[in-house]
Amino acid sequence: MARRGKKQEEHVNHERWLITYADLITLLLVFFIIMYAMSKVDVQKYAVLAQALNLQFQKADSVLDKNHGISGSMTPKQGDADSKDKDLTHQNQDDQKEEHDKTKTEDSEKEKREKELQDLLKQVQAYIKDQNLEAQVSASDTERGVAITLNDLFLFDLGKADLKAPSFPILQKLASLFPTLKSKVSIEGHTDDLPLAPGSPYKDNWGLSFARSLSVLRYFSDTANLDDHKFIATAYADTMPQVANSSDANRSKNRRVEIIVLRNDIAPTTPVQ
Repeated sequence: MARRGKKQEEHVNHERWLITYADLITLLLVFFIIMYAMSKVDVQKYAVLAQALNLQFQKADSVLDKNHGISGSMTPKQGDADSKDKDLTHQNQDDQKEEHDKTKTEDSEKEKREKELQDLLKQVQAYIKDQNLEAQVSASDTERGVAITLNDLFLFDLGKADLKAPSFPILQKLASLFPTLKSKVSIEGHTDDLPLAPGSPYKDNWGLSFARSLSVLRYFSDTANLDDHKFIATAYADTMPQVANSSDANRSKNRRVEIIVLRNDIAPTTPVQ
């Protein structure tokens, strides 16, 4: 009797996990391929796909509420696009109109200010002529604005900064014209190149020229009661002569106070202390 052989034990596969692992790797690869493909969208193909999905979700047997696709229409309505284009066009037109109006307003302000300056110049020149002040006072139109130049001896005694009585009428006339102007007024003191006499209350020509411009400013603010924020006091000493300081006649021309009604509101140099 033949001996029944012992049944061979079935081999156990301990590497079945590799199948699951391989499937996972494959799925990840497919996922990243899809992500890469989606990162480079073909607009035309996307539109076709969107329309197809939208039609599918809009079928009567759709389980979605109101049959409006995944989240309403998947493509913008033509009316909405046209409305947005119109809104953008209107916005651009409004911006252009606003810029145009702003420029027009600025130009109008410049024209108005220029007319004010020219009217001021005519009135001052007429007053100078009527009062026979041509030797002591002059008025001209400069790049900075209307400049009214007053001789130092007409305003002050030699080496001093106290206003003399004969200068009050012209200063009062100017004070009556300034309130209607929007421009700032720069009051600028100038001297010749000679040093001050011993015993002068001022250290040098800088101190003298500034004291003189400040005296004129305070006439307008304290005596004429004008707003002092409208004025600027500036000292130039002998740094801006009209002519070379080569003779007594020339030096007398350089010793002056200039009252400049500025074309622009930018305040130059030294403010009032």
